[in-house]
Amino acid sequence: MDANENRPAAFDTPESLDRFRRELDLVDLNARQLARQLGDGPFTIDDLRSFGREGLLAAARTFEPERGVPFRRWANLRVRGAMVDGLRQSGSLPRRIYRDLRALAAADAVQEAYDEEGAAQPAPGPEAADGRLTQYLAGLATAIAVGMIASEPLTPGGDSASRQPNPEEALIDVDLAVHLKGIVESLPDAERTLVERHYYGDETLDQAAASLGLSKSWGSRLHARAIDRIARELRRLGVT
Repeated sequence: MDANENRPAAFDTPESLDRFRRELDLVDLNARQLARQLGDGPFTIDDLRSFGREGLLAAARTFEPERGVPFRRWANLRVRGAMVDGLRQSGSLPRRIYRDLRALAAADAVQEAYDEEGAAQPAPGPEAADGRLTQYLAGLATAIAVGMIASEPLTPGGDSASRQPNPEEALIDVDLAVHLKGIVESLPDAERTLVERHYYGDETLDQAAASLGLSKSWGSRLHARAIDRIARELRRLGVT
């Protein structure tokens, strides 16, 4: 990566430059957190910082205050998302790291949709707020599970860097993967295509949304809707 790619440019506005400089600590915080989560891999913490600065700069340039989400909260997702995307595109990764990156990206997508939806609606009462929080937490857990399960083969086993499950655990994992695949195939067309392209293919959520002619925002909402359907169906089947 060219070192100049994640530096402010002459066309940046004073507002975007101020946002970028004010929140630079997000880059180091996320880089250290992600490095701890992923453990040893074919990358350095400086790689993560470089990806993160690029994400922060993009966030500073494109931030829209009228969305109702504080810049730091919104930028935090952009920073970590840039790190995840940068690692995924940087070369061959062990299956364990690739799986974990996909799970993190899925969780961030659910959080982004939740933030946008909350910012666009009036503050709910206590009961409605509890309901939204429960739905959000269920969606977050489901997105992480889908991100991890969908990246694994439908047969027991894993790479040498992963903990090897015992036979009973392996059968449970395969059974859950089969249930999940069936649920995904039963989703409405747009949701199914988005989920298949993102989780079972090798496209980012933004790329999968673009392939459907959707904006990033609408892709995020469609993803959250699909994850909610998957969560409800998994509960109905009694496999979560």
